[in-house]
This record gives sequence, structure tokens and C-alpha cells, in this order.
Amino acid sequence: MARKRKGREISGWLVVDKPAGMTSTAVVNKVKWALQAQKAGHAGTLDPEATGVLAVALGEATKTVPYITDALKAYTFCVRLGQATNTDDTEGEVIAESERRPTDAEIKAALGGFVGDVMQVPPKYSAVKIDGQRAYKLARDGEEFEVAARPLWVEELLLVDRPDADHAVLEMTCGKGGYVRSVARDLGEKLGCFGHVAWLRRVWSGPFEAEDGLSIEDIDRMAHSPELEAHVRPLEEGLADLPMVTATPEGATRLRNGNPGMVIATGIEYGDECWAAIEGKAVAVGRYKAGELHPSRVFNQ
Repeated sequence: MARKRKGREISGWLVVDKPAGMTSTAVVNKVKWALQAQKAGHAGTLDPEATGVLAVALGEATKTVPYITDALKAYTFCVRLGQATNTDDTEGEVIAESERRPTDAEIKAALGGFVGDVMQVPPKYSAVKIDGQRAYKLARDGEEFEVAARPLWVEELLLVDRPDADHAVLEMTCGKGGYVRSVARDLGEKLGCFGHVAWLRRVWSGPFEAEDGLSIEDIDRMAHSPELEAHVRPLEEGLADLPMVTATPEGATRLRNGNPGMVIATGIEYGDECWAAIEGKAVAVGRYKAGELHPSRVFNQ
């Protein structure tokens, strides 16, 4: 007999404005404790020193996490010019320095090479796997290794502030798997002056925005109360980037059992990925084929 999960069955999204100095996993554990939830996970890791939006999925909403991690995200970050570190942020040791400081015009001209379909090499101190091991573990152990470049879509990269000669504040909108630290490192190299991330904030991720997020203090204050539960947003918000179709009552029953079900669709092409709802509640995600949704994920709500 399967063991019963501890906690409450609660589904939806809690948007958190993560503070610096806290891991993404620690935020998830805090939310899970505060809501006494059975199941929770996050949609896209932030480095411990980074701040900003961390969307925590609860219960059935964890099935929608891939659609948030695949969505566009926006970051504001500050590049410290003139220094390279072994971690590409302020946590590491300075490994190279330069007296050169680029002009605003030079920075703006260099940014164009980082926009569009680019190949990016993740930092050595990152969670990418090298022969089954995390890169950061190999780096800490002093191992010599190379990290392979991977494709990234960068929609926009702008210089938005220049507080002084040593610092440049940038805004970037990008797709899944982007490393801001790599942008700072590579921009510094391109400008001939070195660079690393001084601070980083994720402004929005898919439909979720940092300014709407709860602080850790808010979560502690409202823990185990209906007040906190009132901040849980519908599971359906995690599907915002997919088109919606309407399931018929019979179709909804079939979909809930994992079978293709009849849906009413407008402007959906054969083979399109979409989600079906009945009375505003998500039933399943799948592919639309000839008047039916063929489900790949089914929601129990």
C-alpha cells in the first residue's frame, strides 16, 4: 500500500520575491512549510545571491512548471568592469584585472553580439552536468574541465544605467537556460576589460512579476493562515503561454481518464499544443487533433 503524503492538498502558484543569501530550494521549503503543502517545486533556479521573482508551484501546478521554465524571463543586473572572478560573480576570487574602462558607446556597440540566437558557455561554477557530475563540484575540487556552449535565445540586452566607470547596469530578456554571469564574463572579455556580476535581479518570469511577489517576512508572518492561502494564484496562470480550448462535459471526463476528449477550439491548428478547460478549470494539456485533445498531462482538480 502506498504511503500517504504528509500535508495538505493545495494546488496553484505562490509568487515570491526571493532575497539575497537564500537558495531557491530553501524558498520552496519555506513555502511548503508555511502552507503545509504536500508538494511544491520552483520554476527556474536563481543563484543564492540573486534576488527577484521565484514562482513556487504547489500540488497539481507542478505539472505546469515546464511551461514557465520555457517562457521568456527578464533580468536587471550590474556588471563590475575591470575584474574577472573564478565564479563570474562577487562570491569568487579575482583572477584577472584591467585598468581599461569602456565608454557607454563601446558597451552599447558590443551588446548587439549577444542578441538573437547565440551560443553561451555556462560558468564553471554552475549546476550543468559534466560526465554526470555538477560543474560546481568539479570546480571546487580543482578539476580541469571544459563546459560546452549551449544555444540561448536573447530577445533584448540594453544598457540602462552607468553609475560610474566601474559599473554598468543592463537589462536582458531571454529564453530558457540563460546565465547572466556568462553575459557579464563574455561582455568584459569582448570589451577587453574583464567583468563579473555585481548584483542580479529577475524582474519577471513568464506571467509572474517580482513586484507582485511576497517577501520571506510576509510568508513567515502569514504562515499557516488563510491570509497566506489567499495569495495562492490559480494553476491555470502557469499555462498563460499556451492557447486554451474548451472541453465538452463528456470530453472532460475522457481527458481526466487520460484518453483523447472532444474540445471546442477556435484558431487552433492540427498538432498544436494547448490546454483544455471546463468552467475555467484546467483539465489537461496535450495536442489538438481533429476536434479532440490528446492529453500529455492531466490535472486532478
